[in-house]
Amino acid sequence: MRASKRDWMFRVQVSRLEKNAVVFVVGNLPELGAWNHNQAIPLTCESNGNESPQHHDNSSDYTEFYANLNNGSEGVDSAAESHDEGRIYSQKVALPADADVEYRFFIAVVCESNCIKTLAKTLIIRQWETHMTPRLIKKITPSNCIKDSIPDPEKFGYFNGYFKTERGWLTDETVIQFKIFNNPIKLWKNRLQNKKVQIKMTPVNLVRHSSLELQQFGGECIDDSLSMDTQDIVDQPAFSITEIAVMNDEEALFKFQDQFGRAYSDDEFVIFNVAVQYPETVAYLVDYYVQLRSFDGEPPAHIGFSYILPSTLQASVGLLTVPITSTKHRPIGQLTVEYVTIKPIPDFPWDMRISYARHWEARWSGLDVGHRGLGTSFKHEMKNCANVRENTIASLKTASYHGADMVEFDVQLSKDLIPVIYHDFYVSISLKRKKQIEAMDMLEIPVKDLTLQQLHLLKDYYYPGDSLGQVLYYLDTSQQGVNEMVYHLEEAREKTAKFFDEDLEDHQPFPTLQTVLEELEQHVGCNIEIKWTMQLKDGTFELNHPFDLNLYLDIILKVVLEHGGDRKIVFSSFNPDICAMIRLKQNKYPVVFLTQGVTVKYPTYHDPRCQTIPMAMRHALAADLLGINVHTEDILRDPSQVKLVKDRGLIIFCWGDDNNDKDTIQHLKKLGLHAVIYDKIDEYNAKEVKESIFLIDARENQKALIALAHCNQALSPLAVGNTTSSLSVPPSPFANSTTVGGGSESDDSGSASSVNITNSNCDIAQQDEDIRDLTKDFSVCAPTFGHPPKMKILPDVVCINPPPELRVEDETAKDSF
Repeated sequence: MRASKRDWMFRVQVSRLEKNAVVFVVGNLPELGAWNHNQAIPLTCESNGNESPQHHDNSSDYTEFYANLNNGSEGVDSAAESHDEGRIYSQKVALPADADVEYRFFIAVVCESNCIKTLAKTLIIRQWETHMTPRLIKKITPSNCIKDSIPDPEKFGYFNGYFKTERGWLTDETVIQFKIFNNPIKLWKNRLQNKKVQIKMTPVNLVRHSSLELQQFGGECIDDSLSMDTQDIVDQPAFSITEIAVMNDEEALFKFQDQFGRAYSDDEFVIFNVAVQYPETVAYLVDYYVQLRSFDGEPPAHIGFSYILPSTLQASVGLLTVPITSTKHRPIGQLTVEYVTIKPIPDFPWDMRISYARHWEARWSGLDVGHRGLGTSFKHEMKNCANVRENTIASLKTASYHGADMVEFDVQLSKDLIPVIYHDFYVSISLKRKKQIEAMDMLEIPVKDLTLQQLHLLKDYYYPGDSLGQVLYYLDTSQQGVNEMVYHLEEAREKTAKFFDEDLEDHQPFPTLQTVLEELEQHVGCNIEIKWTMQLKDGTFELNHPFDLNLYLDIILKVVLEHGGDRKIVFSSFNPDICAMIRLKQNKYPVVFLTQGVTVKYPTYHDPRCQTIPMAMRHALAADLLGINVHTEDILRDPSQVKLVKDRGLIIFCWGDDNNDKDTIQHLKKLGLHAVIYDKIDEYNAKEVKESIFLIDARENQKALIALAHCNQALSPLAVGNTTSSLSVPPSPFANSTTVGGGSESDDSGSASSVNITNSNCDIAQQDEDIRDLTKDFSVCAPTFGHPPKMKILPDVVCINPPPELRVEDETAKDSF
């Protein structure tokens, strides 16, 4: 039971607040929403930055606040906001006096719930503070609003000496991105030929609004967002935000579009980003303008429009061609546009305790990343292959035992929607009759057409009498007495099996993503590549994919969010839309855009964002990604591109067969690559001590905590005579952790992390030796190859991070993010 309360005045200064946006505070305690954004406390705009704020007790349900919001209260309108200092928003909340309080500020738009029967509100997050360490009020701190005193306001986004905020993720809204490129506009009228066309995108509601919805957003917002030639207040959606980005150096970041749209050139790549709350009731109006006269200040003429209806946007991705109709309702041309619909993950319990989407420590440079684990195991030149089957538990574990900082692996879905680890889209099946020496023809079957059970059965031999009907349902069930085995495509081409280790569990192909995350030690980072079909420049696709892309990603992301644990995880994909979708669908893990750039080794992809490093960089900036993962061939051709990427504040990895050389690896690290992905990490890793940098980080943090404990024991009179002290500690920086109640840290399962520190057994040099023994070269484990023993936990040694009061942000990384 809480002992006493203390009043705390939250005051924050915000500049350039969007119309209809509200400032909130959220924190670790129930009084501040327990990190739940929908339970956060709204702040009220002070009428003048120099006047006293109104005091409100948090016992209110904020009915009056939301009523004022619907009526267009002053606290929501920033039209009069000072351009220099912004406005101040505040709220007084009664907080427990015996608990540390962690909190963040964020900005959101308040919208009506999907449920008509309730008056519940949903928040669409526009911007939130994402410092690794949240703002803190210690439990020993007295109230900051005694009598008539008013605390100085904090500044939104500025904390611990630097600025850090990020865009929100999808909560209740859907984003539709329209991509315009590759000569998309065709006009048939002669007088419009060779004219530069300006394009503007406007969402239009197909269902009439209630008066309450219209009041919430006000006529001024509606007038600003509609094209001047097609204004109709009742057609404006209850919530919509339209932004535009162009893939060039000046316009790569999304911004609000101008009154007459943006002029389009044939060689440009333009993205319209439209966020709406009810996409099934919203159409998209495209207006076209042309400058017919050359008079200065003359506005462009409105020559026509197109409508994109929601019925044409049923799939997650697609290609549309719509007619352009003149203002006199005659067809004058057509627009070809590609789109991607990005939906929120349904019913997922989001929180705002931490985000790593743009977090990368400066010391994490030149990391060694094991390609598919220990390396590719199927190539034409077998001497360059790893000696453990790729993308298996054994391969991933072996790489980690040889000092990999991270392991890279590929994820795709089986037919029954289970995320499995496998690189190729196809498997090759070999069938043999009993006592028949020569193999029959190989059958190439898409992974997507087999269930997880079928994939796991493929690696076993079938004895006479077994039927393959339940494994390969489309094969002739009369095939009796048939032996079957799965081959990689390279094995199939050579008609030679490379591995015969399916009796060892960790060597089995098609491990599930959940198994990988549960089996690997927590200090091993994971670069999770999402496999998806890519369209080539000639118009063909790598695979006819049956899955809906939103469903596909939701399933994979849920597994990672639920089982990622205390682990560094980075998502990547060759598909730029997937990278943008992952960034918007979750608020925790970073994303890097995997690109091949300029290459003679692979066919060119259709999407221009995949074709060069500068285009990949612009996409990463537009989509708010952590960075890019480039093909080394392109870097070796022009090393200056590394600096180009880093100067824009992006992280850069590299991949490719060129990396499989010790000298090249060292050269790439000297260029400043943040990570190098390569095969045979057991041979090419140049580390003297084969340890992950994240394990080293954990050990250093542990030393600091032990030193703190010794200091506390020396100073505390209660420590006299004690031989052991128990100390609660937080998990690593990528942990799923939160501070609740009195400040104790717990993981997602609710179990506390603690370490017992024994005074007589705290020799740090001995601890270093013990931990080094735990990560010794895996070659000594050859008798149990693929089954390394579990890392033991010493009674007085555990890898941890310091508590928040000792945790220091990386100073050198502040300016980049």
